[in-house]
Amino acid sequence: MHHFDYRNGLLHAEGVELGAIARAVGTPVYVYSSATLERHYRVFKEAVGEKSHVFYAVKANGNLGVLMTLAKLGAGADTVSEGEIRKALAAGIPAGRIVFSGVGKSAEELAFAVEAGIYQVNVESEGELEVLSNIAEQRGRRQAIVLRVNPEIGAGGHAKITTGGAANKFGVSWSEAERLYIRAANMPGVAIKGLAVHIGSQIFDFSALETAFRRMRGMIEKLAAQGLPASRLDLGGGVGVPYEIGYPFSYGTDSLQAYGRMVREVTAGLDVELGFEPGRLIAGNAGLLLTRVLYLNERADRTFLVVDAAMNDLVRPAMYEAHHEIWPVTRKPDAPIRAYDVVGPICESSDTFAVERELPELKPGDLIAIMTAGAYGASMSSTYNQRLLVPEVLVKDQDFAVTRPRQTFEELLGTDRAPGWLA
Repeated sequence: MHHFDYRNGLLHAEGVELGAIARAVGTPVYVYSSATLERHYRVFKEAVGEKSHVFYAVKANGNLGVLMTLAKLGAGADTVSEGEIRKALAAGIPAGRIVFSGVGKSAEELAFAVEAGIYQVNVESEGELEVLSNIAEQRGRRQAIVLRVNPEIGAGGHAKITTGGAANKFGVSWSEAERLYIRAANMPGVAIKGLAVHIGSQIFDFSALETAFRRMRGMIEKLAAQGLPASRLDLGGGVGVPYEIGYPFSYGTDSLQAYGRMVREVTAGLDVELGFEPGRLIAGNAGLLLTRVLYLNERADRTFLVVDAAMNDLVRPAMYEAHHEIWPVTRKPDAPIRAYDVVGPICESSDTFAVERELPELKPGDLIAIMTAGAYGASMSSTYNQRLLVPEVLVKDQDFAVTRPRQTFEELLGTDRAPGWLA
């Protein structure tokens, strides 16, 4: 389901040869495919039903071009900060299609969300509920909310992206949810609409999701029996994407269709609007990190392939021990295969993209693509080691545009201020 392919031995993003992007923009650089973003959104929307709300998780990739592409398809936005709300609005996503999640929303952020008129706030604690109600009441409004409940069922591809367990910080506890729902129903500044749940990320076995969703259904039915109907059920995101994709790439839609069937079975007969918050599923395989080989460092027992991208550009391998496929931009079928440790320039041993990865023989100056880097790549990048933030490029058919230029050293230094006694 992605649109990166070899043509005459050269790796392309849709109709654009990646070498042309490297020559025009330099490396490292993120490259995104519009066609993949569009297809992933449409396939997911079809799987969960056209009447469902799809709120793209901006934290996965907040690039303005990516958001504008999805906005044109009718996507909403799942946001976790005022900055993400502002970015979604700037991309043309209406406030009425924006939800605000997160455990630590500040009073200033909540005020901004209320004044912007967003679709809903996913409330995650009693303290937040009180603050939000006061803010909205002072402005003569009642903010639509859902209560995010921790179902005490965690799942995900790594402990750091599991969010639904009892020990995780997200949501109100299961034992307190009913009491807080009743309290919210009687508060002047909020209009409680329903419930939300999200148990983790990178999930392929849907059994834990189904168990969590059934728990939410049971709570909705229990609340309705007390005269407290829920009209919305936000089921979060979390469906996994393949990182070990290989070439040629092949990934059907069977898993998404199975997910959609499971959701319909669990929610059958419930009179609720369903909401979903996919992020990685939309953007993950829609992007790659293009980087150039700088040096080969030969050792007796291994060869280090040193590239110009680093862990500050793509932190997932260092942070999550994550696997990313690596493809040469120029395909040479007859090239001998060698094992490389693919590493970056940062002064940490954790700055490693792959260990003993078998690749066609490479030399300094060659381009390689680190695949499935469209989600939690650029969005988690930093200026560690005072390295510049890398550019982002969006491809559409035979055209490409720089949607975030490479940071300059003047911009990097311009964020600092010297203290008066040292100036």
